[in-house]
Amino acid sequence: MKKALPTLALAALFALPAQANEGASIDTLRQTTMNLIDALVDTGVLTREKADELIKAAEAKAAKTAAKAKKDSTVRVQYVPESVKAEIREQLKQEVLAQARTEGWAAPNAIPEWTERIKIEGDLRVRYQNDRLSDGNTPIAGFAPNAIGNPGATNDDFPLATRFPAGTDLDGNGFPTGNVADNVNRLRLRARLGVLAKINDSVSAGLRFTTGNVNDRVSTNQTLGSNFNKYSFLVDRAYIKFDPAEWATVTGGRIPNPWFATDLVWDEDLNFDGVAVNLRNVTPTQSLRPFATAGWFPLRADNPPGADKQWLAGAQIGAEYDLSSNTRLRIGLAKYRYGRVEAQTDTAYDAVDGPLQGYGRYAYSSALRAKGNTLVLTNSPIDSTEAPIYGLASKFEPWVLTATADLAHFDPVRVLLSAEYVKNTGFDRGDILRRTGLNLTDGKDTAYHLRLMVGMPSVRLADDWQVFASYKYIGSDALIDGFTDSDFGLGGTNLKGFVLGGSYGLYRDTAVGLRWYSARNIQGMTYDPAVVAGQRYEVDTVMVDMNVRF
Repeated sequence: MKKALPTLALAALFALPAQANEGASIDTLRQTTMNLIDALVDTGVLTREKADELIKAAEAKAAKTAAKAKKDSTVRVQYVPESVKAEIREQLKQEVLAQARTEGWAAPNAIPEWTERIKIEGDLRVRYQNDRLSDGNTPIAGFAPNAIGNPGATNDDFPLATRFPAGTDLDGNGFPTGNVADNVNRLRLRARLGVLAKINDSVSAGLRFTTGNVNDRVSTNQTLGSNFNKYSFLVDRAYIKFDPAEWATVTGGRIPNPWFATDLVWDEDLNFDGVAVNLRNVTPTQSLRPFATAGWFPLRADNPPGADKQWLAGAQIGAEYDLSSNTRLRIGLAKYRYGRVEAQTDTAYDAVDGPLQGYGRYAYSSALRAKGNTLVLTNSPIDSTEAPIYGLASKFEPWVLTATADLAHFDPVRVLLSAEYVKNTGFDRGDILRRTGLNLTDGKDTAYHLRLMVGMPSVRLADDWQVFASYKYIGSDALIDGFTDSDFGLGGTNLKGFVLGGSYGLYRDTAVGLRWYSARNIQGMTYDPAVVAGQRYEVDTVMVDMNVRF
């Protein structure tokens, strides 16, 4: 017990700082401890000399601890130049102002609530385009035994099956018109302005306006050179989108292209009138994400009166698969069916009264067609007064297989491979003969597209870039020619060739681009035995673009 008492006394001395930190009176504690030591001396447990030594040792240790604590609490401030301080203040100011605008700090209702649900986007493109047609192209006058404008020409002088070259229009006598010989240089403009609105958590809407004209559904370009006249701004999209679940979307109206596809089947500027349903990640896994799309789209509701309605229906299934962290594959299989677009001999004609209601119902409108599809005369056999009415010889029920591979091994540079193959199962020579009387011995029902792109996935920032090369082969009756890429061969089918191009980002959302299209016909443009064989159509197109987005 005697040995423990000195230890207790020292513990009391060393506990002074801790007790002081807890708010107790230091003087009271020190006095209590000194009284305890004196009592130990009086009882003989400690000698006076030993007690003094313990007190001095405790005071020395306490002084050392206090000095170290004072030294450790010293704060050293690095000198910061005034210019750096000003820059920091400005950055903080801008961040605070941005957050204030986003969250509406200035006043509770200073920023209208609807602005948080509306997004405006748009782009402008100025293009120089040079179309260089081959000197060896077959003149249009070669597509009929009689020269264009010969007043003695009759319907019997025209080939029964026709694939017009460049140009979609017919003159008053049914002759094709268009340019197959003269080079063309143009400056062109495209302007698009869109509004996206989030109505609520499940419903949104889109509206977009664009340049162009109502006679060309696959181009939004406006050719400059109208004596400074103003341009039309047309409704390009107008739709409502409903998301009843995370994995389902229903879109109706004039909607964006809902299909996973390249520009082999659908031109990139084409939008769809109708309804589409998209299902995605139905059974999601970490690496496999399936999807499915179905749609129905009216083509010609009821024009002319009494004509059968024409429509397009389609369905597509596919999946996206992460083969590895650097390789992503996507594949889709689609089946499209065009309803009542195929021609047959029109019987709505009376020998005395002439055309009856609905006569011309099988016409493939010159405002729709590009070139390449096999066309046949649909006029009644007893019609000797009306202008030729051409219709599509084949039915169109194409199967389309699309695949892409996204390789990110050199990120941020990406390698994108894509391929697409088309087989029109509606092309049947026996059916064409039965419906139209045309014994078609040629024509092709397949198409394919191969493409390689290297660079950034999209050119949005300064110094972003990408280059690409592709090859296309589009058989005459693989696809409806009015919906395919309007730039390759100046649009249409019965074409093969390549496309080279690239783009480079000058600044954020500002890029320049260059493209070269080279295309020529696969087969002749007409197939009547009276027409000389070896017909040729070849064109090279160069485009230089300046694009900005906002």
